[in-house]
Amino acid sequence: MKFTPYGGLTAIAAAALVLTSACAPADSEGDTAPKSASALADCKPANLPLIKAGTFTIATDDPAYDPWFSNNDPSNGKGFESAVAYAVADKLGFATSDVTWVKAGFNQAIQPGKKSFDVDINQFSISSSRAKAVDFSSPYYSAAQAIITLKSSKYAGATTLAELKDAKLGAQIATTSLDAITDQIKPATKPLVYDDTSKAAQALQNKQVDAIVADLPTAYYLTSAEINGGTIVGQFQPTKGKQEQFGLLLSKDSKLTPCVSAAVDALAKDGTLDKLKNEWLNQATDVPELK
Repeated sequence: MKFTPYGGLTAIAAAALVLTSACAPADSEGDTAPKSASALADCKPANLPLIKAGTFTIATDDPAYDPWFSNNDPSNGKGFESAVAYAVADKLGFATSDVTWVKAGFNQAIQPGKKSFDVDINQFSISSSRAKAVDFSSPYYSAAQAIITLKSSKYAGATTLAELKDAKLGAQIATTSLDAITDQIKPATKPLVYDDTSKAAQALQNKQVDAIVADLPTAYYLTSAEINGGTIVGQFQPTKGKQEQFGLLLSKDSKLTPCVSAAVDALAKDGTLDKLKNEWLNQATDVPELK
């Protein structure tokens, strides 16, 4: 049976519609516009500057978390970012069999220099400071940040960010979530930093921190599948720049960037991105906004 990577995927039940992405990394600075898009009709595999001719090489982190990926297998087409990646590949004229996945750590990917992939999809927030070292495609998703704690915590009922100033907070290293702590919450004690969001979640479970910060989809996943007795206190938007947006990451000044942006723009225009978001990222519960 032919596998259609971005259609007909089994939707995650709203309750389990929790996400797992260990990050939502990015700077809290304003986002930066991607390079102008090419005409998609001109973006065919034979014309693209690829790492390996005829193959679209896509990278992501290891492990690759739900709901962005499923079962730590980016190649199965399940999970929002896996589905988006295959949809982008399809727009560029690649068959599913022409897509190859490789591993690249988040911090490794955002550094300047030669890449081992054509694109990397890993909840990279678009920012002007990162754009000095790498390229970003047009955004494929906009996300809010969220505060996660234990239901038994005195911070579970917080309604403002100010109420968290005395809390011991944690987040993944080099992420927008960490920036949000230092730039917006400004706690009295220095936040604890973890290699990935799962480790931050474990620290919360062990009561080594009072709360952690992650993007909202990840927060849903963590509180439903990773943290026993976990709850989402609320969500908030960054105060610097625009709403946090995720883009595919490419080498700096990559000639592939305009075509990838054109593909993402086409997916936004034809409703595919909304369809995939509804399938993989919709939450059934409203989360209050923290001011």
